[in-house]
Amino acid sequence: MHKDEIKGAAKDAKGAIKEAAGKATGNERLQGEGAADRVAGKVQKGVGNLKDAAREALKR
Repeated sequence: MHKDEIKGAAKDAKGAIKEAAGKATGNERLQGEGAADRVAGKVQKGVGNLKDAAREALKR
């Protein structure tokens, strides 16, 4: 597991919490920030997956 996968998962989770808090309080800005954090986290996790795949391919 690459460090980007871990950081991405954490960012995704943080975004989910922010998004839920924004929905609960009616704060559209917080909700939007949470959604953006979730997308960024998923992208970062994907980058980590690609790095892992490349590392494994080079080992062969």
